[in-house]
This record gives sequence, structure tokens and C-alpha cells, in this order.
Amino acid sequence: MAKADAYWRRTRRLTFTLLLCWFFVTFGVTWFAREINEMAFLGFPLGFYMAAQGSLVIFLLIIWWYNRQMRKIDAEFGVDED
Repeated sequence: MAKADAYWRRTRRLTFTLLLCWFFVTFGVTWFAREINEMAFLGFPLGFYMAAQGSLVIFLLIIWWYNRQMRKIDAEFGVDED
């Protein structure tokens, strides 16, 4: 039972950490849009770039990181499908 508790504790910690990253990217960038727009990326205001492309790339990285870490956690606790 302790092994299952440790597995779910690690899974929840990973999930909540990545949800916090998602929240910051989604709402943090929007909240500070005026300040972020003072910087430019590829000739566009950074806030515009983050809304149009950057946040999508970060969301894909969050999904990739979750998948990678969950595979490691599953293998460590012996619940992987392989």
C-alpha cells in the first residue's frame, strides 16, 4: 500500500506542478501583457507572439514533459505497459 501511495503522490506532484506552469503561461502572460509587449521577438511585441505562437509551443512542451516523466514514474513503480 505504501508503494501505491508513493506512486500517486509523485503523480499528483507532477500534475500540479505542470498545471501551475500552464496557469502561469495562460494567465500570467495575459496579466502582464502591457509590460511584456515592451519587448519584441522576431519583430513582434512579445505579448502578441506569446498569444499567437509561444503559448502553444509551451503547452506542447508541458504535454511532452508530462508524458516523459510519467513513463519514468510508471517504470520506477512497475506499472508501465511494456
